Amino acid sequence: MRLGVSSIFSVFWLFCSLHCSAQERLPELKLVRAERVAQMAAQERGEWEAYLKRSRELALAERVELAQELASAKIATSTPAPNSSVMFDVSGRKANDPWFASDEASTLAISVRSYQTPAGGWSKAVNYSQGPRKPGVHWTSQKTPSWHYCGTLDNRATTEQIRFLAAHYSATNDMACRDAALRGIEWLLMAQYPSGGWPQVYPLEPGYHEAITLNDNGMVHALQVLVAVSKGDAPYTFTDTSLRQRAATAVQRGLDCLFRCQIIVEGRLTLWCAQHDPIDLKPTGARAKEPPSISGGEGAEFVKFLMREADDSPEARKAIHAAVDWLAEHQIKDLRKTKNEAGKTDYVHDDQSTEVYWARFYDLKTQLPIFAGAEDGVIYSSYGEMAKNNKVAYDYFTNKPRDVVTKEVPRWKKRFGF
Repeated sequence: MRLGVSSIFSVFWLFCSLHCSAQERLPELKLVRAERVAQMAAQERGEWEAYLKRSRELALAERVELAQELASAKIATSTPAPNSSVMFDVSGRKANDPWFASDEASTLAISVRSYQTPAGGWSKAVNYSQGPRKPGVHWTSQKTPSWHYCGTLDNRATTEQIRFLAAHYSATNDMACRDAALRGIEWLLMAQYPSGGWPQVYPLEPGYHEAITLNDNGMVHALQVLVAVSKGDAPYTFTDTSLRQRAATAVQRGLDCLFRCQIIVEGRLTLWCAQHDPIDLKPTGARAKEPPSISGGEGAEFVKFLMREADDSPEARKAIHAAVDWLAEHQIKDLRKTKNEAGKTDYVHDDQSTEVYWARFYDLKTQLPIFAGAEDGVIYSSYGEMAKNNKVAYDYFTNKPRDVVTKEVPRWKKRFGF
């Protein structure tokens, strides 16, 4: 049963007192704080207050729904969803792939639908092969805290489930899949901030999850789905005119946001940070190993998205030209990728190397590569020094920009005939 948000506040504390621990009550937000919103001009403040109100109501509704299930089944506490070490990803399949009509896909679709959160999104790292969700089982496999990543864009979550269910509906006319895909698209539209970006988790989860998240291409994936919806491209041919127009508006707001987020150093546009503050759009950090910085990897992916998906506009041309120039100037050509004595990936200085890399992070002022330790949080100027003092389970270099510089630029120019 889906509860209307108007009835949430009258029953929430009763259910929580019976079935929810104190830790499961809504924690305070860190970035989108009430005092920051209160300082905004009237119209902007109204938009943010409405956004935060809906996020809170949806978060409460999810807790009430799980509490109801636990009460009905006479279960004391919820069980995390089965965990998967492999992210859900059907991006390698075209929308008309015959597999979407297979019995395997039909079985998978039942399980995927069952784990759609009450708000309309999906968590990450859920093992759908274990079958449909049972009453009292959480929508997320994350154990601490129990509402961690409950509706997220991280690791391709939500956008891949939407695409899968839409393609399965197109292949089978399974109306339940169509309805779930539409609810997922509505989740994308609701989750978009008034400033135009997307948080990593929605309803909002405190901390860096509130930030506008380019990390792991979360925002790019949201935009890709909405671009396809706005055009009625397969597998979203079932969408109506109203939804397509709303998707187009959301895409434009997202692009405008990211044009404003593009980092300026000494009067010159560069790239983007992996996370940006949702209100003032400034670069912001996430985990200890992810400081505020210029991001080589995420920046390259966003430029590629602009070249392939965005309309030709003065803003898009300016952003693309500046980003491509910056990438061309910040290549790292004196490194060689190797294995150290422990069998771990290492990068060593080699003047004869023909390999080309970009750092994952560059300093916001000097624009030189930086390497933040995952354990000590110290920002080092060299990969070697950071690796000496920290356990490394993260890729601090990327070669993703290479194809952007060498292949995507000619394709982009050909696309618009210039």
